[in-house]
This record gives sequence, structure tokens and C-alpha cells, in this order.
Amino acid sequence: MHFNPYGGTAAELAAALVNADPRSTADELLDLLREHDYRPVGALDEHQARELLAWAARLSPVFDHTPDQVALVNDLLAEAAAKPYISTHDDRRPHLHFAPEHAPTPERLRAFTAAGLAHVVCDDPGRLGRCARPGCPVVYVDTSRNGRRRFCGTRCANRVHVAEHRTRTA
Repeated sequence: MHFNPYGGTAAELAAALVNADPRSTADELLDLLREHDYRPVGALDEHQARELLAWAARLSPVFDHTPDQVALVNDLLAEAAAKPYISTHDDRRPHLHFAPEHAPTPERLRAFTAAGLAHVVCDDPGRLGRCARPGCPVVYVDTSRNGRRRFCGTRCANRVHVAEHRTRTA
């Protein structure tokens, strides 16, 4: 499925933050941001790292298919929102920003991920999910063509299918 930059990249970064180890250091979070092509402003200190991890905990319930998913995203948007504007920094094509370019990384990241989740919820909320293997806490953004993903990856899918097979043949 093709997403716009906020619905795709930002939602995937939101999922990566939720899946991050809650004990991640500032350096580990910087690496995670860079892996998702997110350009932080300066370095992160440990206080900012804790802010990002607290934000990740706030993002987590959005990936559950609950009737209050829209309300959860609206709360995130209300907390993170700034005036949207078009930016052309770093010789990039014009694109939307929801927080000032030079704002602290946690502020920018809150706006970026909240907007990304809002785009996905508006386009197809079923594209956000949590792994269906009992005990697996991993969340994902389903970018598959048919939008029927249920597991975080092949390993969890295989475990569930093998267990189901063993139950049927026992």
C-alpha cells in the first residue's frame, strides 16, 4: 500500500518507537531515528530519551483495534499539534511539517508521529496492528498489498500456525 510521507514513514517510526526497548539510551534512540531517516536536531540527552519513551507508551494503544482509536489519536494530535506549514529544508522537495524545524527533537517527533498515525487512521485504521501471537507485544504498520497482516513477522506466524496444526492433528 502506498502511503504519503506522514502516513507511511511517520507511522512506521511510531511503530518502531513503540517496539523500542523501554530502557533504551539516548544513543540507541538516536540510532533508531536515523534508521528511519528521521533527522534529529542535535544530540538527545537522557531526559529527552525518557520523553520519547513516554511518548512511545502513549502511542502504543493506537495500534490496538479499539473503538476509541480515533479519540486516542485526537488526544495525541491535541498534545503535539503546531501550525502545519510547507518546508523545503536541506534541498528536499516541498513537504509538510507540523512542528518548527529547529524545535527540540521530542517536540518535532511528537508532531510527526501523531500526524502519521492520524493519516493512517483516516485512510485505513486496519493497517495498524499488534502481533496476533499471544505474548508478542510488537506493533506494525501493514503496508502489504491486501492489508491482511496479522503477525509482526514470519517467526511469530510460523509459531502460531505450527501450534494450530499440532492442535488439529493431535
